Amino acid sequence: MWSEKPIIGFDTETTGVNPQAARLVTASIVVVNETEIEKHYWLADPGVEIPEASQKVHGISTEQAQKEGRPIEEVLEEVAQLLYEHLTQNHVLVAFNASYDLTLLEAELRRHDLPTLEERLGRNLAPIIDPYLLDKVVDKYRKGKRNLESVARHYEVWDADDFHNAEADVLVTLRVLGAMLRRYPKVAQESPEVLMEQQLERYNESAEYFRKKAAARGQAYTEKTGWPLVRE
Repeated sequence: MWSEKPIIGFDTETTGVNPQAARLVTASIVVVNETEIEKHYWLADPGVEIPEASQKVHGISTEQAQKEGRPIEEVLEEVAQLLYEHLTQNHVLVAFNASYDLTLLEAELRRHDLPTLEERLGRNLAPIIDPYLLDKVVDKYRKGKRNLESVARHYEVWDADDFHNAEADVLVTLRVLGAMLRRYPKVAQESPEVLMEQQLERYNESAEYFRKKAAARGQAYTEKTGWPLVRE
């Protein structure tokens, strides 16, 4: 089963909320297998000013990124290559709200004239597990928020984590996935392909909800959508 192979957690902190325009500031990859947890963390100099609003989220200032961060091209290449090595072995990549982090990474790679993950793989990104969407698959009608802290509390794995730190967010995301697999063991028995189809279905349902909501207000829904990559 896919859950018995290495699982790759991924998260980023950036300069903004638009994944196609924001720049990478930090990235974390955590590889979990049967015997160990392998952690990778990068601080990059994004080459642009980090807005104050973003600094308040992740705590990284422009000055710190310039002084302590590595060149963005080096960081992007190392992150993409490590993810590529695991995806070629069909190890599941896990990211909460994956479309943001993966879209941002692909946009940054193109921006710096580096091969994207899809170009390296020669195919679409897979296998991807997004606990934000998987939670909607296994518990579709639950009321309440579905952000990372709320979902972690629901699955009883919240531990006053330092949210909006890339590594901390990866670790709690992986704990959420572990708790989901314990509560819904049939999920581990599904193929990654089926799980990706189910997650995409939930994503599209959510996007359609917001389109209809905007139309009811007489507004156009202009937000670009797509999972696991924003393409529209």
